[in-house]
Amino acid sequence: MSATLKGLAAALFAFALFSSHDAIIKALGGTYPVFQIIFFSMLFAFVPMSMLMLADKAAANFRPRHPWLVLLRSGLAIVSMSCAFYAFTSLPLAEVYALLFAMPLLVTALSVPLLGEKVRIQRWAAVLVGLVGVLVVLRPGVTELAPGHAAALVAALASALSTILVRKLGAEERSAVLILYPMIVSMTAMSLTLPAVYVPVELIDLGMMAAIGFLSVLAQFFTISAYRAAPAAVVAPLQYSQILWATLFGALFFAERPDFYVAVGSSIIIASGIFVVWRESRENVSNKTPVLKTANPRFDTGPQPK
Repeated sequence: MSATLKGLAAALFAFALFSSHDAIIKALGGTYPVFQIIFFSMLFAFVPMSMLMLADKAAANFRPRHPWLVLLRSGLAIVSMSCAFYAFTSLPLAEVYALLFAMPLLVTALSVPLLGEKVRIQRWAAVLVGLVGVLVVLRPGVTELAPGHAAALVAALASALSTILVRKLGAEERSAVLILYPMIVSMTAMSLTLPAVYVPVELIDLGMMAAIGFLSVLAQFFTISAYRAAPAAVVAPLQYSQILWATLFGALFFAERPDFYVAVGSSIIIASGIFVVWRESRENVSNKTPVLKTANPRFDTGPQPK
C-alpha cells in the first residue's frame, strides 16, 4: 500500500472516530451539563495527550514564545468547544456538521484582513456559495432558529479565528504548546463551573466521558499520521466524510432524519469547502494557503505536530 493510500485510510478512520466522539457527546448531553462533559473528557484526554507530546523530542521546553497569543487561542478553543458540544446536544448531528463545515470558508474570508492573504474571485465565489448553503440549512424566517444553531455558527467562527491565529504564529510555537496549553486552560475554566453545574455521574456515564477523551486522542494520532503520509490537499476534504457517519449515527441512536434542506445545504457547503482546498493546493494561487497549512479542521483539537 502506498503512503498516500495509508494516509487516506488513516484520515477516514480518524474522522470516523471523531464522529463517534460527537455521538457520545450528544448521548450524554441530555443528562449532564456541557461544561461537566468537557471537564471530564479533557481530564481523561490529558494524560495520553501529554505522553504523546512529551515523546516529541524536537524542542527542550514547553514555554510559549507568545504567551498572550497562546492564551487567546486557548480562550477561542474554550468558546469553540463549549458551543460545539452544546450544539451537538441540542441539534441533529448532521445539521451541526453542516454548520461547522462552514469553518474553512470563514478561514478563507478572515485570512484577507488578518493574514494579508490575497483571495481571488474564484475563492470568494466559493465562500459566498458556501454561505448560501448555510442559509439553506438555517432557512431563516421559515423555520424557528434555536440556540443550538447560533452555538454551531459561533463554534465555526471561533475555530476559524483559532486556525488563523495558529497560521499567524507559524513555526514560532511548538505544536505541543498549542495543544497542551488550551487543554490546561480549558480544564481549569471548566473546573470553576463545576460547583454550580455538577450532576452526580453514573459509572457507565463516566466511562463514556472517558471514551470521549480517549477517542479524541486516538483520532488526533491518526489525523497526524494521515497528514504525514499524504498531501494535505488529499486529506483535508475527507473531513466531510463525518456527515455520513452523523447521518448513520443519528438514524441508529437518535431517530434523526436529515430533511431535504439540510441535505441540499450540506452539499453546497461541502462542495464549496472542497473547491477552496483544491484552489489552495494549486501552485501560485496563494502565498499562505491558511486552510491547508493549518491542516486540522476540528473544533476541539490543535494543529498537527510536524
